Amino acid sequence: MNIIEEHRSTLRAGDTTFSIEVTAVPGGGRDALADRLVIRVGAAGSEGEPVADSQIEVAAGAAATLGSVLSETLRHHAALPDPGGRRGRDRPAGQGKPWTPELERRWIAGESVADIARELARSPGGIRARLPRVGCDPERRGEYLPDPPSMRAVPEGSGDAA
Repeated sequence: MNIIEEHRSTLRAGDTTFSIEVTAVPGGGRDALADRLVIRVGAAGSEGEPVADSQIEVAAGAAATLGSVLSETLRHHAALPDPGGRRGRDRPAGQGKPWTPELERRWIAGESVADIARELARSPGGIRARLPRVGCDPERRGEYLPDPPSMRAVPEGSGDAA
């Protein structure tokens, strides 16, 4: 009598549901294969549409090695940067593009960070970070940063006479 063992696991990650089924199939007869494992991996998207479906068959004695190889490979793959960027969310269309004098003009005209970000297709954080670089005070809308003491003009007659 042949006894077939099965193990099933299901995991939900985001909108995708992954399933792994491992079936141990005993060998038999003189021409049959030795004991083997049939491993089926499937995944379904949020609407139940298939995202992945694959099957592999290996000798049962190779299970530990296969597990190590898959684990190491997936760990390295997970450490790779996301091809679409380092974040999962969408980036502003203007991110990474050169800045124009438009930022300074809009800030001095009194526009808000949110309005400027929307118009220039940038993130609000990117706008706030760039304002001091163009001489604008990010804390006071419509104003330039004050000149540091080392950059201020010294009135004539009040200089240091040695």
